[in-house]
Amino acid sequence: MIFQNPDFLWFLVVIPVLVFSHFVSLKFVRQKALKFANFPAIEYVTGRRILSKNYLLLVMRIVTLLLVILSASGMVVWYEGKGTNFDFVLAIDASGSMLAQDYQPNRLEAAKESALLFVDNLPQNTSVGVVSFAGVSFIKQRLTSDFSKVKKAVTNISIELVGGTAIGSAIITSVNLLANPERNKVVILLTDGQNNVGPAVEDAVNYAVENHVTINTIGIGTEEGGAFPEMNLSFVSKLDTKTLEIIANKTGGMFYRAENRTELEKAYKDIATAIKQKLPIYLSMPCLLMAMVLLIVEWVLVNTKYRTLP
Repeated sequence: MIFQNPDFLWFLVVIPVLVFSHFVSLKFVRQKALKFANFPAIEYVTGRRILSKNYLLLVMRIVTLLLVILSASGMVVWYEGKGTNFDFVLAIDASGSMLAQDYQPNRLEAAKESALLFVDNLPQNTSVGVVSFAGVSFIKQRLTSDFSKVKKAVTNISIELVGGTAIGSAIITSVNLLANPERNKVVILLTDGQNNVGPAVEDAVNYAVENHVTINTIGIGTEEGGAFPEMNLSFVSKLDTKTLEIIANKTGGMFYRAENRTELEKAYKDIATAIKQKLPIYLSMPCLLMAMVLLIVEWVLVNTKYRTLP
């Protein structure tokens, strides 16, 4: 369970205030009513309570308030279900650090070859798009079920000259490619760095959740880093695993840490052959409708046997 607007959950502190005010108001009403009638004597004769504490109405008001808060907070429940029709976007980091040679021949080529194996494992009714990114993102191939075009787009990815790693931009661009609301929409984001330019990752993730897109993240790079023989340098990746985990968790995806080529290929294969996918249920509107129904029921009750005074 996740919340698209978690700041609204702070309004839950109002519930204890509601309970307290309920009992304070009952005490005030009772004192006022006793000026006009001897209610204890009436209760003794009739055998029933005249001034009810209205516990039912209190519970209904608490539940109504809770539903309104959950609706405003954008509650989303994820469940595992069988997926059939999928649209995928391969988002591959093409920044300069992907030339590091801790994978052979380098990170970028290893990522591309693993992505090609991923495409080979997909069913024929799947559509795939390709995005590369560095300081900005680039659409290499729009969604298509022609796998030959997808493979050509992946093969043609090269290091982009724009400095930086714009993970947020890559997510937004990938989500924009996934427009069909009737299909399961999945992004596979591969990077060896951390977001340092472009839109904030948090905003991009919220955009993905709003559009029902699942993001699987793959972190590539060894702890030792990789060398750049041409420059006689060794580069150690500053992989932001925490952010990649947050991206995956908030969108119902999986995070994979690929420290060697075998783990990289396995990550792609696991995603391609997954029988079950995490699917979202958006509960904002159902919660709001239930709250409205309870308000109507409460209005009916307070005008009948649950009114404050008989």
